[in-house]
Amino acid sequence: MFRTVIAGVSLAVALTAGMGSASAGSSKGFMETIGGRWVGPGEIVAGKYKGTRFTCDLAGGTEKAPSAMQLDGSCRVGLFSQKMSARVTHDGRTYKGAFLDGAKGAGLDIVSGVVEGDRMVFGLDRKQLNGAMVARLDDGDALNVTISVKVDGELVPVIGMVLKRDGAVRQTALQD
Repeated sequence: MFRTVIAGVSLAVALTAGMGSASAGSSKGFMETIGGRWVGPGEIVAGKYKGTRFTCDLAGGTEKAPSAMQLDGSCRVGLFSQKMSARVTHDGRTYKGAFLDGAKGAGLDIVSGVVEGDRMVFGLDRKQLNGAMVARLDDGDALNVTISVKVDGELVPVIGMVLKRDGAVRQTALQD
């Protein structure tokens, strides 16, 4: 279960890191802003591992496909580090993708999504675990992320995190 929670954290990073200068409904702009290094702390706020704090260090970029992005790196809890990777695509209507090897393996599936202004919502799925990730962009280089899971028909927040873009590398949709 803990690995699934950390998987959700990394998935949130992968999905939200590209929000910098993308306009509402602009999948291409969204995907192009993923470039760079994203770091920050988070905390599990509910469940068995409530109070567990972690930090993530991830590098993002776009793939050769025009509407795809990827993120690779790790999240650390105390002395333990977990490799993280995610891939997200947009088919013109919705977002789909996987964290690690998806729900068939040890990861999560991205089953839906929408970007509206400075806010993004994605549907998450893993066997019996369904949930959502909501991210809000505070400025071009900071994100507040909440991951919730469905319990008895209601979404319950389980992870909160704040990520900042490392200033050394920044890519926006406006750059050529």
